[in-house]
Amino acid sequence: MRKKKESKHRILILGASGFLGGAIYKELCSYFRTFGTYNISNKSLEKNKHFFQYNIEEDDIYEILDIVKPTIIISSLRGDFAAQFIAHKHLAEYVFSTKIKILFLSSANVFDAYSKYPSYELDKTYSNSIYGHFKIKIENMLLRLPKKQVAILRLPMVFGAQSPRVLEINQNIKEKIPVEVFPNLIMNATNDSKLTQQIHYIINRNRTGIFHLGSTDLVHHDDFIKEIIKSLELKNAIYKQVFTTNDDRYLAVIPKYNLLPKNLQLLSQEILTELEI
Repeated sequence: MRKKKESKHRILILGASGFLGGAIYKELCSYFRTFGTYNISNKSLEKNKHFFQYNIEEDDIYEILDIVKPTIIISSLRGDFAAQFIAHKHLAEYVFSTKIKILFLSSANVFDAYSKYPSYELDKTYSNSIYGHFKIKIENMLLRLPKKQVAILRLPMVFGAQSPRVLEINQNIKEKIPVEVFPNLIMNATNDSKLTQQIHYIINRNRTGIFHLGSTDLVHHDDFIKEIIKSLELKNAIYKQVFTTNDDRYLAVIPKYNLLPKNLQLLSQEILTELEI
């Protein structure tokens, strides 16, 4: 049992009403003064003094920063890429001028042009996708800040009982829509509960740098999705096999240099076990 203590940190989570942002908020709010932003009008959040409505395409992030005066910003923003880039430009300026810290949730897609092997923290980023390019652009901008002020958290596919991926699988099976599987894709994965613990640790220990927050083992996408469906005890799934290449391709962010303690490392089997509970 972790001991609760009031922390000097004031944490602002951008995108706190989304799946990951919400999970991070739940993990941290009992330990730190934690604030969040939400986009779409939400009656329950409007009443919460720790939440601020923020439309990335219309609102200026400086207003919220001036009110909250965070010591740590966690960005799990989603939405228009051009608007996100401008918001992160403003965030970088604010982080630099106030000497605070930013944690940026990035993606395995910063390596999606490499297909022959998994990717490690110090590997050069290279992407063929618009999404991967966008994440690289923000990573590069933040990595120009002083090292002690930045943590880049690269995530593989994230699962969990309430994750969009698992909810979509449930919905598809219910409506007899085929579940897409990629037989040639070798990946690693994570879930919301382990990820939020890892972020908590990174904050507590004041860790910085690039982190690969995925399972330490690799799985084939089609096998893993079928295992998830089995763990959820869902029946009569129809599968649509999608082949993007004739050869196996990797999309995996494996931790190697910037390791977290053993209890915060993850095997893909743990993701399945948690879904069975």
